[in-house]
Amino acid sequence: MQLNLPASSQALELDAVMVDLDGTMVNTLGDFAEALNRMLADLQLPPIAPQAIEHMVGKGSEHLIRSVLAHVGAQDVEGAYPRAWQRYEHHYLAINGQFADVYPGVREGLEALKARGLRLACLTNKPLSFTRPLLAAKGLDGFFDQVFGGDSFERKKPDPMPLLKTCEALGSQPARTLMVGDSSNDAQAAQAAGCPVVLMTYGYNHGQPITAVAAQAHLDSLAQLAG
Repeated sequence: MQLNLPASSQALELDAVMVDLDGTMVNTLGDFAEALNRMLADLQLPPIAPQAIEHMVGKGSEHLIRSVLAHVGAQDVEGAYPRAWQRYEHHYLAINGQFADVYPGVREGLEALKARGLRLACLTNKPLSFTRPLLAAKGLDGFFDQVFGGDSFERKKPDPMPLLKTCEALGSQPARTLMVGDSSNDAQAAQAAGCPVVLMTYGYNHGQPITAVAAQAHLDSLAQLAG
């Protein structure tokens, strides 16, 4: 099908769409802050502010935990990591979705894409064990034909592998599969995979302005894809 992008003369011929999760569909910063600060308390380390966490999100839980440990002054980040991961996983699974909200326009956008007959996949760097319960808790799981997390493949975004593997699972060619995300990770992965990309302006792009990242469009709401 043809998708006309807002504020653009460009029309995309698409068969499928891949959608990122954190910062694209769901504002999970509250979940991150709660789980990470419970983890830090278990390790007898000082808390971290949500504003600092926002710049660390998007490259997977391993990167996030190591970044947080370094930020709060852990003396031996690698030595502390195994225990930190165990406590973080415990706390995140316990609170998953309780401090998170679906962004306005997300359901409308997904409904419109499905109504046009597009195959949809959720493709995130979040662990799959966190991803599926969150989608279910927010009533978003029914939209997706495929769901892949940061541990579903050997490499994570910005490597193109997850996008190429997801295209295979969807039965679509990369050039006809749109990536919808909120960060340079999504854009870099899409470019390397040969996929068009649309970026949301409200996400977690490592503290950098997302409009500086090249994309087919920068949107304020997923509902704008409804045309």
